[in-house]
Amino acid sequence: MANTYTQIYIHYVFVVKGRNNMIKETFREELQKYMTGIIKNHRHLCLAIYSMPDHTHILVGLNPIQSVSDLARELKANSSKWINEKGFLKNKFNWQVGYGAFSYAQSQVQTVVKYINNQPAHNRKTTFREEYIDFLSKFRVDYKEEYLFEFLD
Repeated sequence: MANTYTQIYIHYVFVVKGRNNMIKETFREELQKYMTGIIKNHRHLCLAIYSMPDHTHILVGLNPIQSVSDLARELKANSSKWINEKGFLKNKFNWQVGYGAFSYAQSQVQTVVKYINNQPAHNRKTTFREEYIDFLSKFRVDYKEEYLFEFLD
């Protein structure tokens, strides 16, 4: 639409079902490229992505032609199908129900990119549960403990 300008940055967090360490280093980069392709095909911009063995962080410059929830659904459904079709794992891969999505300002983008790219070091110091609850607290998101991701920490 003419004269429409937006700047929307969303940090997604997806968790592997059962918090199993199913994202193996042998296919992690290929998965990240596949997910980046989904983002680009939907006319968004992938600014950072890092898949840990049990969860993934993605920073997206969101095009408002698609909602936050629709992109999350596309990413999760297509990436899990892709992992299963590729036969990377003996067991079936699934993401847990739900996702985290947190918005940032332009002035925060570089900090978030560094945070995502530094996931291995960060997760050596902080459990995923601590990390996720910290996000919810910082963003003042009300939540019920029983509806959070499965935490096995």
